Amino acid sequence: MRRFDDKSVLVTGAASGIGRACALRFAREGAQVGLLDWDAAGNRETAELCAEQGAEPIELDCDVRDAGGLERAFEELLDAFGRLDVLVTCAGVYAGQPLEAVPDASWNEVLEINLGGVFRCNRLAAAPMKEQAAGSIVNVSSMAGKTSFPATAQYSASKSGVIGLTRSVALELAPFGVTANVICPGNTETPMLHEVARAVAPGLGMSPPEWLAMRAADCPLGRFAEPEEIAGVAAFLASEDARYLTGQALAVDGGMVLC
Repeated sequence: MRRFDDKSVLVTGAASGIGRACALRFAREGAQVGLLDWDAAGNRETAELCAEQGAEPIELDCDVRDAGGLERAFEELLDAFGRLDVLVTCAGVYAGQPLEAVPDASWNEVLEINLGGVFRCNRLAAAPMKEQAAGSIVNVSSMAGKTSFPATAQYSASKSGVIGLTRSVALELAPFGVTANVICPGNTETPMLHEVARAVAPGLGMSPPEWLAMRAADCPLGRFAEPEEIAGVAAFLASEDARYLTGQALAVDGGMVLC
């Protein structure tokens, strides 16, 4: 199935995890793909994998906190592809400490990347999509945007903010035929999940493998998501099948958050 022939897609956080899976899914379905990440080596690997799918991706090595760098990256993509049909914002980081131990630096960094980066990319996508009178924005939040866990103040706040931001974007861009939705993944088999395990498990008196086993067992489906499963939902939200769906936050979490 090639739903995105002649479409231009920009994926942030493309160097690994869900971002890489999204880039590969859109490449496999015929899209021209822009890969944006601060990890140049990982971005190069994703580009090579996309090329194996027959795509000719462009690498945009950029930190989503860098407003000027993002402007240049969007200009490069528009110069190369002529339009922007889909934006998928996967760039994000995790941090978590007990509330009284959260340093201002961590709060600021997580909010700047996880929420500020999504805001800046949505802002830059608005003009070309409005001019085209078409487009799809898919922002990636987390189940932590719909519920919360102890010692995740900055992460939960940032991911909840993505949902609120997307609702506003959806309402503002709807008159121009542009949709904006959120995916809220549950625990997904990515490098970030293993980083979380290493950070959280010792505080619970557990090893990282023990913590991972516990979290998998917590899920009604009894396992973690594969990145490709999240990418499949992103492709659906960007497709013609979802043209009447906007402003929604879809939990793709194996039944962890029922709403």
